[in-house]
Amino acid sequence: MTTTLAFDVGHLLAGGMLVLSFLLLYQDRILATLNVFALQAIVLAAAVAWQAHAQGAPHLYVTAAVALSVKGFIIPTALHRIVRRLGIHREIEQVIGAGPVMLLGLAIVALSIMLVLPRVEGVDPLAREDLAFALAVILLGLLMMITRRNAVTQIVGFMSLENGLILAATGAKGMPLVVEFSVAFSILIAFIVFGVFVFRIRERFDTVDVSALDRFRGERGDAV
Repeated sequence: MTTTLAFDVGHLLAGGMLVLSFLLLYQDRILATLNVFALQAIVLAAAVAWQAHAQGAPHLYVTAAVALSVKGFIIPTALHRIVRRLGIHREIEQVIGAGPVMLLGLAIVALSIMLVLPRVEGVDPLAREDLAFALAVILLGLLMMITRRNAVTQIVGFMSLENGLILAATGAKGMPLVVEFSVAFSILIAFIVFGVFVFRIRERFDTVDVSALDRFRGERGDAV
């Protein structure tokens, strides 16, 4: 396999994850957001598998399989069931409009490139590009968590952020396998906690809009 081919395919897959991060920011319906996240996880699995092939690191195939099965199918399917059970097939309320969010996302990508590329000169080009893309995906996931009021979409933003962390780790010659499994286990635990959190919000406030928590806290403060 030539170096050019390894770079081009790796660049394409990492860039695909970045494009899907923008699609996550653009979506205004919960089910569509879950579908895009599942697709991002599938592209992540492909990117990790390609890195395993390019680096000659077989343990990364395990990481790719975990990402594909858990984040590409199990978690999105579970979130679909939660959404159907709660009956929240509606548009997502955003803190700011889609236009400003997309512009801010473009600024984040530019910032990621300026922060990473000048400081990793002499590093393998594939790792360098992946680190820049990964930082952008991480920051876009954080932006999604900040600009969405719905608890389910905030969960998706958190897991998209974690996708960026996995991309960064594998691009930088990978993490030890035990660390990768601990990260996957932590994400599963966080998903369970978030699931309980969503149900509790729904039970208490009859909505999954987290701004209800602010209103409730304000009312209690006024009462005191």
